[in-house]
Amino acid sequence: MRQVVVSETDAGQRLDKYLHKVLAKAPKGFLYKMLRKKNITLNEAKAAGSEKLQPGDRIQMFLSADTLEKFSASVRGNPGRAQKPGLQPEIIYEDEQILLLNKPVGLLSQKSAPQDDSLADWVWEYLREKMSGQIAPGFSPGICNRLDRNTSGIVAAGKSVRAQQELSALFQKRQLGKYYLCPVQGVLKEAGHLRGYLKKLERENRAVLCESGQDASAYIETAYRPLGDNGCLTLLEVELFTGKTHQIRAHLAGIGHPLVGDAKYGGSRWGRVCQERWGIRYQMLHAWRLQMPVCLGLLKDLSQRVFYAGLPASFQDFLQKEHLEEFMPWKKKSENRLS
Repeated sequence: MRQVVVSETDAGQRLDKYLHKVLAKAPKGFLYKMLRKKNITLNEAKAAGSEKLQPGDRIQMFLSADTLEKFSASVRGNPGRAQKPGLQPEIIYEDEQILLLNKPVGLLSQKSAPQDDSLADWVWEYLREKMSGQIAPGFSPGICNRLDRNTSGIVAAGKSVRAQQELSALFQKRQLGKYYLCPVQGVLKEAGHLRGYLKKLERENRAVLCESGQDASAYIETAYRPLGDNGCLTLLEVELFTGKTHQIRAHLAGIGHPLVGDAKYGGSRWGRVCQERWGIRYQMLHAWRLQMPVCLGLLKDLSQRVFYAGLPASFQDFLQKEHLEEFMPWKKKSENRLS
């Protein structure tokens, strides 16, 4: 028999999901069968699997040593933490519940292939080291929002199940203020608020704007405010209300103002201009500010706080060369939502 005492880190998740992590190689049907037969119990009582775990709960597994060894999750080895100096994220903020990181350009949020470096794996390795080399078997640290490989800026991660759940819920319910900086083609003088629908084309790894009601399309909403221009390029602050793949890139290209460096949405001619004139091969987009709503309970220390992520050096150099740096809003401590 093996007994596991639920820690603060593991609390808040369903019993069946916890078991699926601890006995990761076991079929789901096997786990539910063991629950029905009371070979797996919760606090010495029969359990259905839907129970929410609390700190101090005791899970008993009346299984043979061979069965436990056969189905147990293997110890995770090197998860592929980014080792290249240019791919190391910067820790913006950390407390007992969350991590806020400044993701560099070139680092994936999550792996797309086993050999990839990713921010999610960096978080796992960082917390494993910080927790004396071991993470509880029922908890898999993860990030709560994603950025494209070549988009830099703020990414949030939870350090416990409940913190991860509450933080993810803020993103899903669109309660956070998410602001980006990007230089775009052309001159914009007035703020705008864009609404529409976006359809992802998986094979082409791109998205297209479409009419409402089309299959697989999702509603998107983006606001922007010009910070200043040099006569041919405009520096924008963009507020993201929904968070769909390539939303900012597609929305701004759709009104004729593609991001600097974005050949995918700005066209091959624009891509050549960006490469030949500035040596830029990817979209210049940075998630620079995260504004927290009123938070209670576990995240109360974050209530109404605003967090900033410094620009990559290449981004700063570009703004200096194009005389756009003077329009940067770094010294502003609080602003209203864009209208």
